[in-house]
Amino acid sequence: MKHEKIENMKRGWFVGNFEPSLLKTNAVEVAVKFYKKGDYEEAHYHKTATEITVTISGKAKMFGTVWEAGDIVIAEPGDITDFEAVEDTVNVVVKIPGVNYDKYLVRDEVN
Repeated sequence: MKHEKIENMKRGWFVGNFEPSLLKTNAVEVAVKFYKKGDYEEAHYHKTATEITVTISGKAKMFGTVWEAGDIVIAEPGDITDFEAVEDTVNVVVKIPGVNYDKYLVRDEVN
């Protein structure tokens, strides 16, 4: 039996090939992400991983659309989006496969 607290995980990520991790694997990455209204992540994409975002509570904008509790958004490799918490939001995020260093900022591609 193991026990841990989500606040001890790096940005909510608790399964994947990184530290700390409750289960080290390259097969998948899993996180519970807590955002405050106005939190923003720059436009980015993944070359290999598919990223599934489930909104548990609150509202967030991705792909130019505001999503709310119960919405599931699937970003496939190459899909570009930014992220903005329209209100305090909790998401569960799953990346398949778990690929280290597979997040590419669009601004880095332009410069």
